[in-house]
Amino acid sequence: MSKTIPKFEVCIDSVQSAVNAENGKASRVELCSNLVEGGTTPSSGMIAAILERIKIPVMVMIRPRGGDFCYSDDEFKVMCLDIQHAKLLGAHGVVFGILKPDGNVDIDRVSKLVDFAKPLKVTFHRAFDMTNNPFKALEDIISIGGIQRILTSGHDSTVLEGLDTIIKLVKQANDRIVIMAGGGIRESNIERILSAIELKEIHVAASTTIPSAMEYKISTIHMGRAYYNSEYMINVVSEERLKEMISASDRESSK
Repeated sequence: MSKTIPKFEVCIDSVQSAVNAENGKASRVELCSNLVEGGTTPSSGMIAAILERIKIPVMVMIRPRGGDFCYSDDEFKVMCLDIQHAKLLGAHGVVFGILKPDGNVDIDRVSKLVDFAKPLKVTFHRAFDMTNNPFKALEDIISIGGIQRILTSGHDSTVLEGLDTIIKLVKQANDRIVIMAGGGIRESNIERILSAIELKEIHVAASTTIPSAMEYKISTIHMGRAYYNSEYMINVVSEERLKEMISASDRESSK
């Protein structure tokens, strides 16, 4: 008996990456800005431009800053406004997560955002991996209602490292919510992951770098963090890498 063929969600931060993801047969995209900090809310212009260019669903990250997921009242207001703008622009869904200082899911605030986002789809992002107990957090998120999936690396740095926990979460969820695995999934390990667990959805970056069009270059000045990619190398989704991962998934699912 063949396994479920998982849907692929691709993390993007540009129009070019959106186009590449769609051409690479992604099921949908998660649109972020500032991927060096794990993704923050993209601009309204970026949301609108990408919705114009691609037909697959666009899930918009709602995260007012990098760092932790415990937000001030002002930051919460920003999240509400960003959801409002995403809805007006025609986004298909939103992605967010809020924690209390003690590491529990902030049920009250998350519930308010879910209600505010209706009728959009909602993903609870990897703030889940920073909770004090993933199994309690799972039940808290399900109890809120209106959240379709949880993105997780299994309470660890990567899916491979958190695989045992993901297996337990999928079993505990029992189809009440989708457990979408994401974090460090690539061509070299996807078959190993899928041989261990049947997943309905997978979140990948499938990224590569392309050279800048700049001819005049200054190597001693950085616009951001010096350890990140040079200003003259641009990160984009690789259509080829994505297709290779999907093909590997198909092979494993047909076994």
